[in-house]
Amino acid sequence: MKKFLFLTLSLTASLSAHAQPSTAPAEVVSYAYGMHLDIAQVLNITTPADVCGPTPVQMTYRDSQGETNVLEYSLIGNGCTN
Repeated sequence: MKKFLFLTLSLTASLSAHAQPSTAPAEVVSYAYGMHLDIAQVLNITTPADVCGPTPVQMTYRDSQGETNVLEYSLIGNGCTN
């Protein structure tokens, strides 16, 4: 019985150690030419719209301090054909 209790407590402790604390959503920053970017890891990039022209895209990334940031920039959409 003591071994079972010890195993259960150990498992619970290890699972709670891996739990991520909830964080508020990052503020979206619009890219400006010459802006210094500190990108350590890209987490997500939204897909561009199916239009022929500039469309906004957002990149979610983690900087060297471990903070999550969201950068919005323009990209030519996927709707252009020759």
